[in-house]
Amino acid sequence: MDDRKIQIFLDSLLPLLKAGVAFTIPLALISFVFGMILAILTALARLSPWVLPKLIARFYVWVIRGTPLLVQLFIIFYGLPAVGIVLDPFIAATIGFTLSVGAYSSEIVRAAILSIHKGQWEAAFSVGMTRAQALRRVILPQAARVSIPPLSNSFISLVKDTSLAATITYTEMFRTAQQVASTSYEPLLIYCEAGLFYLLFCSVLSALQNYLEKRLSRYSAS
Repeated sequence: MDDRKIQIFLDSLLPLLKAGVAFTIPLALISFVFGMILAILTALARLSPWVLPKLIARFYVWVIRGTPLLVQLFIIFYGLPAVGIVLDPFIAATIGFTLSVGAYSSEIVRAAILSIHKGQWEAAFSVGMTRAQALRRVILPQAARVSIPPLSNSFISLVKDTSLAATITYTEMFRTAQQVASTSYEPLLIYCEAGLFYLLFCSVLSALQNYLEKRLSRYSAS
């Protein structure tokens, strides 16, 4: 690598890091939090004894899981203005990622709830709890412990998926890399550098996930 490429690499470190910390990670966190709220509501609707919420939840999951995330982002950001709805890139990206997280994570939450032994429900009912109380105080806490590993994987995947927000002009880390590459004329170097930052972020998150899983396993064993 010649001196010019080394200098370009060093000069682009700070802009990419700033974009990752200030835009990519917050976008992932906000989308994941709202997505998890939506996932829990969707999972509960799927398990509901009432037909209408169950059908609505199933339709939502079917549509989101059956269409590419990139298409969903384009519909939200580029398509909705056709009907008079114009959204800021950050809002559009947050909505798109939230819907995606909600659909995929709802299946994880639903499976975790179903994995709890029926005896737990019966024990809760035997002490006078209603179904809602049993769900909130007994079932969901246990389901949360079961679902943490796959949900952690979902969050790590979401951090990588935020790069798609560049396609709707949101200036996150990959969009910043595109801008730097267009002025430095070194796309291979800059995109590899951006890839290293994604690898770094995901490696840190994976280490945190492993630590959390060990803590939960120790708690379960005790």
